[in-house]
Amino acid sequence: MSCAIDRRRRRLLVACVSAALTGLPARGSGLDASDWSSLKKAIRGRFPEVRQVGTEELHAAFARGDPPLLLDARTAAEYRVSHLKGAQRAETAAQAKQALGQVPKDRLIVVYCSVGYRSSALARELMRSGYTQVANLEGSIFEWANKGFEVYRAAEIVTVVHPYDATWGKLLDRRLWSTTAAASPRTRTVNSLKNVSFSNSTPGTAPSISANNRALA
Repeated sequence: MSCAIDRRRRRLLVACVSAALTGLPARGSGLDASDWSSLKKAIRGRFPEVRQVGTEELHAAFARGDPPLLLDARTAAEYRVSHLKGAQRAETAAQAKQALGQVPKDRLIVVYCSVGYRSSALARELMRSGYTQVANLEGSIFEWANKGFEVYRAAEIVTVVHPYDATWGKLLDRRLWSTTAAASPRTRTVNSLKNVSFSNSTPGTAPSISANNRALA
């Protein structure tokens, strides 16, 4: 019985992911914080070539004063509410390349978004463009903020994050929701996870952030 319930919940989550990421209404979604594990596995399965860095690991890099170069793959509206310290916004590979400028292609780059899907897609595009040390921040800004780690608006520390929309905002601590953010789906759509199997996704090996920001172990 429990297996059947788990299968139904996985199908519901797949439908929710597919709908929300294509800008369509996610009807009857039961998305909540307990879905983080399945969501992470789905993203890893969708982008198996993209390496993943955990929020705790990135926080440790900040603590020792040696953070990687950060790219924020969210919209301008989301970024204006808050972002990680020093992050440059880039929704597309073209914008990312412009932001990176003459940065060496072996420089450590960590990309994030709300939950990790858009940033994984962008990380993959950068890898295909020759950047060799690109990773996704697993859980992205939602998990980062949920753990109480600092987010910024320009140079000011704030305590709010754009919830993306009412569905995906369920993965963000409700106390962190920005009251000024329009909680509606972003207009630029991305590929859905319609063909992702939650039960068969195999997580990759989480890399480590090196002290010299050059490689992922």
